[in-house]
Amino acid sequence: MPFNWPPISDHVWGGIKTEFTLPAVAQVRQRLSELMEDPEPVMTRLFRVFIDDGTFCPGFQFLPGGQLHPNVRELFTRAMALGIPHNSFAAWMMTPSRVLAGSRPVDLLKDPPGSLFPALEKFSQEHWREPVRTDRK
Repeated sequence: MPFNWPPISDHVWGGIKTEFTLPAVAQVRQRLSELMEDPEPVMTRLFRVFIDDGTFCPGFQFLPGGQLHPNVRELFTRAMALGIPHNSFAAWMMTPSRVLAGSRPVDLLKDPPGSLFPALEKFSQEHWREPVRTDRK
């Protein structure tokens, strides 16, 4: 299924870093090790973004105490099912949506995650492009 995913601007990464933090995976592992005996169950469920040569974890996926926000987990799982790349999902979370009356998905995380699915699906559909046909008769 071909998609046309635009590159993510430095402005988006800066916004996430400023508003929520954007620690490297090693920093997250260290912090979780301080908060819990075994951080591996949380580490394996993290959603990560890939910027230049680094791997980072958007802070909006964490609750106080190091647990993962269940609504972000559910939305991320749905994004993966729709074929949305990690970085594009992070950008979608920070971008005001017409489907959400101008709100950013990250601002609506107290709502049931299913209420954000239509906006996520619309985002996925907006990046669908028809394959180029080379077998024209």
